[in-house]
Amino acid sequence: MKFTLSWLKEHLETSATLQDITERLTMLGLEVESVTDRAKILAPFSIARIVSAEKHPNADRLKVCVVDNGKEQVNVVCGAPNARMGLVGVFAPVGTYIPGSDITLKKGNIRGAESNGMMCSAAELQTADDSEGIIELPADAPVGLPYAPYAKLDDPVIEIKLTPNRADCTGVRGIARDLAAAGLGQLKPL
Repeated sequence: MKFTLSWLKEHLETSATLQDITERLTMLGLEVESVTDRAKILAPFSIARIVSAEKHPNADRLKVCVVDNGKEQVNVVCGAPNARMGLVGVFAPVGTYIPGSDITLKKGNIRGAESNGMMCSAAELQTADDSEGIIELPADAPVGLPYAPYAKLDDPVIEIKLTPNRADCTGVRGIARDLAAAGLGQLKPL
């Protein structure tokens, strides 16, 4: 069974850390199989605006973009069909690991044009299957701020292994009740 930390806290009043909660779940016989914290994975990604997008001089399908990442403006060579001036999207600087492509970005020279990062698609961030173009955010998205909290992807997902004798924990309310009974907080009224 999977649930988010915020969902659990809708039922449980607690100041316990994520680690305390997962340890207590295991002590209660609810084996924690995994904890996925996308905020850590997506930490290097930020919101950025394409200031200019010019056709690459040596390639038909590429554009040389100037990207404002909130700290500086950098050149990025982009092959996405929707790359255009004014677009607000998700930027990955040099040195960032791209989970959907399984690569770490390096400063590059693509057909004679310098590239210092990447504008990302949802597939590259593993937030959706769409790889047709870079993520398009609203024009008023705060340039320079981290992407994960903006997109509400900063909520850890806890997965537990349920045994047949724990039908009471097939819902988040039952898990919250168990944690409250174990002294890790107080069950909130419905």
